[in-house]
Amino acid sequence: MALPKDMRLKGHRTFNYIHKNSITYHGKLMTFKVARSNPEILLTHKLTNNSNKFRIAIAVSKKVSKKAVERNKIRRILQEWLLTNIQKINNHKPYWLLVNLRFGDFCNDKSRLLEEFQNLMFKSRLIK
Repeated sequence: MALPKDMRLKGHRTFNYIHKNSITYHGKLMTFKVARSNPEILLTHKLTNNSNKFRIAIAVSKKVSKKAVERNKIRRILQEWLLTNIQKINNHKPYWLLVNLRFGDFCNDKSRLLEEFQNLMFKSRLIK
């Protein structure tokens, strides 16, 4: 199941803002970049009513896997975990999250991937 449109990050200005104004959390398999939301950037996308919500983007590099099927599978696994645990996320604090997966062979190890994702969510205080 894909993320709802009001939870997705899009636009190059948004990603530039996250890269410049974020706090980075490192794990063995991925890095998190967490930034406070800036609704003024999203005005060009006509998303003013939902601009203070938690938003996320998951980037899986070709270094992880050359096959798009495997990269999409990893992205869907992380999105599914996020949607099932969305109640735990602080919706009153508007944050933007960029997840970058590092290269490595963990396509078949779903439990290790989800464990790392959950640990970084706790470490970045997005989940209590």
